[in-house]
Amino acid sequence: MAKPYQLLVLFIVSVVMALSCSKDSGGGLDCSTVTNKSFAANIDPIIQSTCNVPSCHAAGSVNGPGPLTNYNQVFSARSQVRAAIASGLMPQGSSLNTAQKNSILCWIDGGAPNN
Repeated sequence: MAKPYQLLVLFIVSVVMALSCSKDSGGGLDCSTVTNKSFAANIDPIIQSTCNVPSCHAAGSVNGPGPLTNYNQVFSARSQVRAAIASGLMPQGSSLNTAQKNSILCWIDGGAPNN
């Protein structure tokens, strides 16, 4: 059975996802100007250093979308990842700079390719 705080986080992420279901990355972000959108070179290192940590989305995690340890897991959770990053809810315990946020948002909005 899920812990109450996990249900609360899931509810919040669901609400945020419902409110942010558009192709616009928010704030008028022009993804054509964002060049660092490669999964292997840009996105995965950000995810691994800020999300794939023991108390968050490491192997075996039941938090939010679960583990984010490889491309398939990140791709499957891309909508939840996008909503959490765009809203500023994630990553907990650290923050992403504007370039990192833009990279993730534009990578997802561009179809989240395995590149």
